[in-house]
Amino acid sequence: MANTIDFPSERTPLISEDESAGPLSSSSRTVLDLPDQARADQEVGGVSKLDFKLFTSLLWDSIPVVLSYILQNSIQTASIVIAGRLGPNELSVAAFSLMFAFDGLSHSEEPPLSTPWALNLSQVEAEKPTLGLLWYYIEPVLLAFGQPGHLARDVQQFLRILIIGAPGYVGFESLKKYLQCQGIMGASTTVLIIVSPINIALNILLVHYTPLGVLGSPFAVSITYWLCFFTLGIWTCYSSVHRQNGTWGGFNLVAALDPAGCFDFLKLALPGILMVGTEWAAFEIVALAAGRLGEIPLAAQSIIMTTDQILNTLPFGIGVAASARVGNLIGARSAPRAKIAAHAAALLSVVVGSVVMIAMIASKDVYGLLFSDDIDVVRLVSKVMPLVASFQVADGLAGSCGGVLRGQGRQHLGAFFNIVAYYVLALPMGITLAFHPKTHLGLQGLWIGQVVALFIVGIGEYCVVWLGTDWDKEIQKAIERNEREGKRGATASANAHAPN
Repeated sequence: MANTIDFPSERTPLISEDESAGPLSSSSRTVLDLPDQARADQEVGGVSKLDFKLFTSLLWDSIPVVLSYILQNSIQTASIVIAGRLGPNELSVAAFSLMFAFDGLSHSEEPPLSTPWALNLSQVEAEKPTLGLLWYYIEPVLLAFGQPGHLARDVQQFLRILIIGAPGYVGFESLKKYLQCQGIMGASTTVLIIVSPINIALNILLVHYTPLGVLGSPFAVSITYWLCFFTLGIWTCYSSVHRQNGTWGGFNLVAALDPAGCFDFLKLALPGILMVGTEWAAFEIVALAAGRLGEIPLAAQSIIMTTDQILNTLPFGIGVAASARVGNLIGARSAPRAKIAAHAAALLSVVVGSVVMIAMIASKDVYGLLFSDDIDVVRLVSKVMPLVASFQVADGLAGSCGGVLRGQGRQHLGAFFNIVAYYVLALPMGITLAFHPKTHLGLQGLWIGQVVALFIVGIGEYCVVWLGTDWDKEIQKAIERNEREGKRGATASANAHAPN
């Protein structure tokens, strides 16, 4: 056998023909030659060189994912910035509505797809929760949480229009993750590069040149996400890379709705939803609490949350790349390489987080001017920005290590850390600091609590990845899941083709 290593590209199949034909046995499985796996497990002298290759490979994998998330968040951010020029109230309405809507919908389909045993888009669609009813009747919910009447009313009108675009967003997100878990990272980025300028033009037109005002924003965003979904769908249909991978066998409702398969799927999907949803809900609680502080703190909170949402794409993008890489290496039965990939992702996220922290502190006094001309809003943003900057390293660890846990199928541990950090410690602390007469720190108090939570989650998840992972056991669990899934798929296919 030759000593050279073939480095894969987006055209390298992740699943061999033998593997796609049925369940894997220990005597017949084929291991994919990934660049960081290779034959270095036995070559002690070449480990450090391959570690550097792994780090750079993970970095290059992360770049299109990060760009994709930045571009996707720019759809919401552009809408917020354009609507914010109408005034502080319009800024609050647009930011609150878009963050509530898309944070609630996003990311919950990733955990099942990032594991090496589930590539079934129909199950992903079934996993998505229906939030349209909540959006349609959100006003009484917001009023119950003490939000101003005009804000609750305007947010409800905004979200009712946004329901039009929700299916397009869900379809685009599901299809994007379906491609990413196969190593096809650049397709969604290309689509977003094409569509993002259209979104900006639609927002400017509908918000500033029609009687719709701020309500033109949800129309523009809805149109944008339907364009994203259809464009990515067309790309997938005609992609030679996708056809070569052979991961799509068509719609098979019998296999997708098989009770045992759905149960295995939900065992990973529900903890994944809980892992992401607990963090999302904590930040939404902070936004609701900020609304009780007044119009200026709510506007500043909208700017800070929009910024944090954009910056979170960096560690989350690294986490997605780490999740796919670790999941594939577990599927390739390479425990040493999977472990190294996990630690390389953590190191990369710390480096990126440090750079972001320095940039945020340097720009804190002028950053708010990008969103609002109100000097009081800008001053409050400059006071809170150092707190947001301080947890960028911890947020990086949480994002990358969370991706590793998803790649292992251990999302329940991330959910546990989120529940303890946010709901037992951070939120009670932040709300007390914000509203207690002896402290009355306002918005700064709320964010002090979030800083504490993110450090607990980041350090805790890294300790689990570093000290609490038996990589050989994770591989064995993946093999067993593959075999169960392969047997069910073969049985369902045989039943479907059996003569009546």
